[in-house]
Amino acid sequence: MDRKELIKKYIDFFKSKNHKEIKNSSLVPENDPTVLFTTAGMHPLVPFLSGVSHPEGKRLVNVQRCIRTGDIEEVGDTTHHTMFEMLGNWSLGDYFKKEAIEYSFEFLTSVLNISKERLAITVFGGDENAPVDEEAVEIWKSLGIPVERIELLGKEDNWWGPAGNTGPCGPDTEMFYWKLNNKEAPKEFDPNNENWVEIWNDVLMQYDKDEKGNYNEAKQKNIDTGMGVERTVAILNGLEDNYIASMWKPIIEKIEKISNKKYSKNEDIKKSMRIIADHLKASVFMIHDGVVPGNSEQGYVLRRLIRRSIRFGKTIGIEENFTTKIADEVYKIYDDYNLNSNKISTELAKEEENFSKTLEQGLKSFEKLSIDKKKISGKDAFLLYQSYGFPIEMTRELANEKGIEINEGEFEKEEASHQELSRTASAGKFKSGLADSSIETTKLHTATHMLNQALSEVLGKEVSQKGSNITPERLRFDFNFDRKMTTEEIKAVEDLVNKKIKENLEMTIEEMSIEDAKASGAKGVFDSKYEELVKVYTLGNYSKEICGGPHIKNTSELGRFKITKEESSSAGIRRIKAVLE
Repeated sequence: MDRKELIKKYIDFFKSKNHKEIKNSSLVPENDPTVLFTTAGMHPLVPFLSGVSHPEGKRLVNVQRCIRTGDIEEVGDTTHHTMFEMLGNWSLGDYFKKEAIEYSFEFLTSVLNISKERLAITVFGGDENAPVDEEAVEIWKSLGIPVERIELLGKEDNWWGPAGNTGPCGPDTEMFYWKLNNKEAPKEFDPNNENWVEIWNDVLMQYDKDEKGNYNEAKQKNIDTGMGVERTVAILNGLEDNYIASMWKPIIEKIEKISNKKYSKNEDIKKSMRIIADHLKASVFMIHDGVVPGNSEQGYVLRRLIRRSIRFGKTIGIEENFTTKIADEVYKIYDDYNLNSNKISTELAKEEENFSKTLEQGLKSFEKLSIDKKKISGKDAFLLYQSYGFPIEMTRELANEKGIEINEGEFEKEEASHQELSRTASAGKFKSGLADSSIETTKLHTATHMLNQALSEVLGKEVSQKGSNITPERLRFDFNFDRKMTTEEIKAVEDLVNKKIKENLEMTIEEMSIEDAKASGAKGVFDSKYEELVKVYTLGNYSKEICGGPHIKNTSELGRFKITKEESSSAGIRRIKAVLE
């Protein structure tokens, strides 16, 4: 079974259960500043978990492209991937545990024809916040899963959420598959036995965590499930190594041809080829969704992936520029995405050309800096970054290979005096932010709408939002503008926002087509990121934006708006930081 067949079977099955298929959203979240990339199928659905109605209804299904960058250094083994596809089905306050578990069991056994003798289950084992999920245990037993194959585990294994400090959360139940075809599954399930491989996860959002840390029964109970396409295809085809499955094999074969090395030769060669394949596939999808290599946020992650793949290409003897050749194979495998090959190949070629000019010199410089040393200074690490384009993670990786430490504290001081390099970018997420749905964050999120409108009135209609990050303490807002704002302009923006706050403007919500939203003057990026129906949030006759919430009901709740800083973010992009007093 290949990826397209699995995806079709999954979507068709849940459509037969009255689920509506929703779009495969961009890897760059449209209305969530708390993460750099879409990390799971449920990510675009966060606002709908707390009661906001989804335009397509309460039963949803899709396949979602995802990026996870927290463990880039782990890539190189048989299972880790930076970019992957996630199958998911959701119930937003509709069906709950019984139906969710029964649907999962039916799909695995009746559609994928997996024998229940090869299945095992984990269930939340209870703690001081919530009891053992006996209901899930009984449902699995009713489906013929023996109690010996059901393991009770703690929060670290079988609990999801909340996304921030507060909000929807609950136990999950995970399904495991016995992967050895030539050996019968043991009667008793041992989750520590690596031959049991997780194939699916059902999150049962039964609770709502409040600001005092209490776990209360949720008014709206939700189901969120996740099945990784790459892992599942490998499992169903009896493969121990994901990278020889159909969505990877042509890429590996192209790397073999370019390097004149065999994938099966030795583990070091395998690791390098997996890293190249993984990183360039992820890069293709990032560029397709509008990211370009840069020195901050998503662009920094992309640059790091491309440059890491180029370095590992060098370790297996690739001397020529090769990134676009690998991308060609990705375009073929994922032809159902209509990837923008011209744009992607242009960006890859440009980044490879730039880095290839300095890579050799940088590696030689590293060798000189590290001779007979146990530690590399932060100044030297920054020199490698500034002069040769070595991301700090690459220098760290090179140092680790030699058993050398880096003075990273000193590096950060050097870096801070030159340009912003978000260390949270390398982890793929910001701390805190909108997803915690606290009242402070909600207020600042609403104030961001007002700031966006004020900037366009004071500086010109061509000014538009280019990014934001909102924590309970402050908002950060990026916008296109080619110069530093004057003191008078900053005060004018601040005064305009406070004037509108004092007018006690009501927030209203309308659901309409994307065409109607555009015609109404709502701010937004009008492309395929949106559903056919969108939510438009309007503050009086002042601000109107497409958004996913949450928002306050009246501007009287906001207090006084104060801009604390205006600075450059990158070329042509300015950044404002502001608070509510």
